[in-house]
Amino acid sequence: MSYYPIQLDKVRNFKYGMRALSLIEKKFKKPVAKIDMETLTMEETATIIWAGLQHEDKDLTPEKVMDLVDEYSDIKTVIEAMGEAFRNVFGETENEEKNG
Repeated sequence: MSYYPIQLDKVRNFKYGMRALSLIEKKFKKPVAKIDMETLTMEETATIIWAGLQHEDKDLTPEKVMDLVDEYSDIKTVIEAMGEAFRNVFGETENEEKNG
């Protein structure tokens, strides 16, 4: 399992294992494969970020994630790191996605 670091209030590491994917499915009430990543709201995006970071911080919430992104980074940087970590779970790379 790979970890993908992101600098927020401290270096945090995205990890999308079965537990994180299950958290996402519970919040979205559908399988991960059915989530349209192109039309996510900010709240949905924060939920996916939260699921990938909560393994290190059980007190983290999607709302706290939004505050961390706003205070310590920017949406584009965090979404790019999240996307890379999320794609890796399914064995995809950015080049495969662009060329596929």
